[in-house]
Amino acid sequence: MGGFFGTISTKSCVNDLFYGTDYNSHLGTRRAGLVTYDEEKGFSRSIHSLERDYFRSKFEDELDDFSGNLGIGVISDTDPQPIIINSHLGRYAVVTVAKINNLREIADELLAQRMHLSEQSANNLNQTELVALLINMGNTFVDGINLVYRKIKGSCSMLILTEDGIIAARDFLGRTPIVLGHREDGYALSSETTSFPNLGYKTVRDIGPGEIVKVKSDAVEVMQPAFKRCQICSFLWVYYGFPASCYEGINVEEVRERNGKRMGEKDQVEADLVCGIPDSGVGMALGYADGAKIPYKRAVLKYTPTWPRSFTPNNQARRNLVAKMKLIPNGNILKDQRIVFCDDSIVRGTQLRDNVREFFENGAKEVHVRISCPPLVYGCPFIGFTSSKSDMELITRQIIRDFEGDDKAKLDKYAQTDSPEYKRMVDEIARRLGLTSVKFATLEDLVASIGLPKNSVCTHCFDGSSYDQQGDGEFFG
Repeated sequence: MGGFFGTISTKSCVNDLFYGTDYNSHLGTRRAGLVTYDEEKGFSRSIHSLERDYFRSKFEDELDDFSGNLGIGVISDTDPQPIIINSHLGRYAVVTVAKINNLREIADELLAQRMHLSEQSANNLNQTELVALLINMGNTFVDGINLVYRKIKGSCSMLILTEDGIIAARDFLGRTPIVLGHREDGYALSSETTSFPNLGYKTVRDIGPGEIVKVKSDAVEVMQPAFKRCQICSFLWVYYGFPASCYEGINVEEVRERNGKRMGEKDQVEADLVCGIPDSGVGMALGYADGAKIPYKRAVLKYTPTWPRSFTPNNQARRNLVAKMKLIPNGNILKDQRIVFCDDSIVRGTQLRDNVREFFENGAKEVHVRISCPPLVYGCPFIGFTSSKSDMELITRQIIRDFEGDDKAKLDKYAQTDSPEYKRMVDEIARRLGLTSVKFATLEDLVASIGLPKNSVCTHCFDGSSYDQQGDGEFFG
């Protein structure tokens, strides 16, 4: 997915930028970048790979090279950023959290107009540079940003560092968040409210879908008001979001606990203990234990010093190994117990299958798994929340193909809770993963736990629903 952070202050922004960006590190694994602006030095930028090292280790020794009272940083799952641009709009830097599905189509259109694209990584187009080129085609920043909204298929939120402020533009359907924070000497903008408390910022509000604001150290100017509709990604609360963060004023951990409690109250399974798969399954497990009146125990623990993320390596086999190595079963608690394990989701199922085998090898009598979202039946065209390159990497689609001879057959039936197709698919997931049983949260319970209207939350990966992603008059104005 990715995340970003920007800050503008009456004093040096460098330390705040460094730590604020680091607090978005859980959102991406490939690259990170920082850029500051100083009236005397101009723009200072650095970009590093995060595939083998952490953000802090890459940038800490470079902090003295940055100066100024305004800057932006990014944790990217895609291209190297920030991009620094000279244009008729002035000199500026830009970072994005985006997934642009028609990248090549737009690039070909720009090349036909004798424009050029210079930034590439692994022979791939840099989508942040493409966004900058579209912005430059506008008479103003607002014109250019709206051109981005109209052209792309997918999603795009951005921060733009200019010489006199930071422009923030949230995706036109609000699929990814931008939150505004304030303290006495300035403002900050972030993908995660988690960035704010330790730096002394108080959350002011969420930037609205399609809203464009310009932030200075003493003021926030609304350059374009929010659009009419919101489709914020529900998976932020399920998996991606840090537990202390809030989106649309709704806390991640509270949603997970509410969701787990709903499932625990309804579930009839007989078990001796409940355990959450760290980290994103813990909140749900605490809620489930409360709802089911079953004790919560830490039967498996995450070894955080060296295994903070399971999907860092590019190689899938290596990712699977890292996922296994980071979780340590506690055999003394597992032995002879009937256990309910709560987890955020099942994508391929590889990691969970390996974990379950370990749980049984450590003496568990029964392993019941409860998942905090419905089955992932549809690939996400809007946010890159997994490393999957194809819908066929989803265990659900593999099962549907095996059952129907076509992985796209009767998707609506397989996505419908308690339909015969749904029940057959879920039973097969349990069989393939070696589970005593598995149950998924219903879409209705997930949406109710979030607390937003269904039509304000994107649930495409569960039920295939989404608004038209093109920016027409329904969203603009």
